[in-house]
Amino acid sequence: MTQQVDKNPEPMILSALHEVAGAAIVLDADLRVVAYTDDVPELVGGPVDLGIFAPQLLCGEGEQRPVAEALAEGRAVVAEVPRPTPEGGSRVILVRAAPLMAGSKRTGWILLLEGEPWESEGPASAVVVHGIRTRDSGMKKLLRDVDRVARRSASVLVRGETGTGKELVARAIHAASKRSEGPFRAVNCAALPPALLESALFGHVEGAFPGALRDEPGHFRLADSGTLFLDEVAELSLPLQAKLLRVLEERSVTPVGGHVAVPVDVRVVSASPRSLRDAVASGAFRADLMYRLRVVPLFIPPLRERATDIELLAWHFIEARNDPAAREVGRIAPTALRAMATYPWPGNVRELENAVEYAFAMGDGPVLTEAHLPPEVRGQDTRRRPARNVPLEHDGEAGDDALPDEARRILYAIERAAGHRGRAAASLGMSRVTLWRKLKRYGLLEDES
Repeated sequence: MTQQVDKNPEPMILSALHEVAGAAIVLDADLRVVAYTDDVPELVGGPVDLGIFAPQLLCGEGEQRPVAEALAEGRAVVAEVPRPTPEGGSRVILVRAAPLMAGSKRTGWILLLEGEPWESEGPASAVVVHGIRTRDSGMKKLLRDVDRVARRSASVLVRGETGTGKELVARAIHAASKRSEGPFRAVNCAALPPALLESALFGHVEGAFPGALRDEPGHFRLADSGTLFLDEVAELSLPLQAKLLRVLEERSVTPVGGHVAVPVDVRVVSASPRSLRDAVASGAFRADLMYRLRVVPLFIPPLRERATDIELLAWHFIEARNDPAAREVGRIAPTALRAMATYPWPGNVRELENAVEYAFAMGDGPVLTEAHLPPEVRGQDTRRRPARNVPLEHDGEAGDDALPDEARRILYAIERAAGHRGRAAASLGMSRVTLWRKLKRYGLLEDES
């Protein structure tokens, strides 16, 4: 599995190193290569000479030498390093360098390498734009579209499944716009009943209703000169839709119980996991409001269509949770990576983050293994128990085929939660009220009268 300069390590140790570490290079105290796993040459783009100086191998004579500088200073590092491909292009590999210690003495280093399989056009490098991390070409196109629409004030509708990061995209639009110095406000239109939502959006005057002890400005006025994000906008009641349309047309808001319209300068970015056109066709949404909100539609691809992002995002969530005083993960086992790569992630990025949180809670040690992942990600059978309060004719693959994608994701989440709606709603990133409304919309509620 490996090559080395002098002594042959025990085969079992070498096998364990490859299984746990994947592509790895072992350095002596002088930063020279003494051993490497057999997948290293493919990642670095050519043969590896034993005894070569590691900074020369990885950084060459390039202007940016993050690994070389860190090793010279004797500190651990995580860095992206460009390397040539056999086709003459270039790729970016991720290098994690950690010291090997014997008591208080550093005896060498281990370098862990990660990269995408070879592609004729070269693999996609990772980017971080306004807090959005991706290697996926579709997501990069979305980020380019975000920069374009941010330059203007047109209303934007962000479409995407639950957990894909619709609010992150809205915040990116705000951050890239001329309104970035202004406020950003976010409202979940499915989280409040219509009466409370009207007051939350438009404000109210003192005495407008019992409990209105003072004037409240509402989100529209609080977002003046900035951006207002309306999540789950398809869940607005028809009367509230009419009032929202009037605010957008007149660029002013009248508080509940008030008589004086207050001018507002707000850019509206809305989001919905379902099609507004379908909601209009069913009579649940006003066509005139849809045209006001859907001037520029943006579509976020689900995580299952962004395979190159799964490991990237998993590491982001791991690094956010690493704590030297508790648990610090430095490696994801190959079997765990395979499990994550083949799981469909119905809850998308939010579910992936929850899976990493689960792994930190249920596992220990520096390696995140497959055993640390949630049962559904490991591929355990979670469909044996029918979900409570879900009609049995909808349970099972035959009945699910006729259901919309969102309904199937909801059923799957309820089944994974053994019928517990609260846990299912949390895994999907929605409130229990929103989950109940969606179950009702798709006809998945039993008669609870």
